[in-house]
Amino acid sequence: MNAVYRFKFKEAISPKVIEETLFWAVFNAESVFGKPKVRLDASFLFDREKKVCVIDKTTEVGQHIAQIFTSLISREFGEDAFKVERIPTKEKP
Repeated sequence: MNAVYRFKFKEAISPKVIEETLFWAVFNAESVFGKPKVRLDASFLFDREKKVCVIDKTTEVGQHIAQIFTSLISREFGEDAFKVERIPTKEKP
């Protein structure tokens, strides 16, 4: 079963800062795996209004982005500023 990580942020956290932090996590992955591999293997989405970020964890690149993103947001905002859940997705037939 595939899964994604869903990050939900508290109201006080700026959407701009969350988006910038996601950018740095993706940039880090590009430095490790190369830009083409990130473009092909990474999948993520940030909803500015809901302050929700979803990262597909089914590839090594996606797992790397999720780990770096978690590390950065924990340092920037603290452990209590967000919640992360593993959300299963349905397999395609």
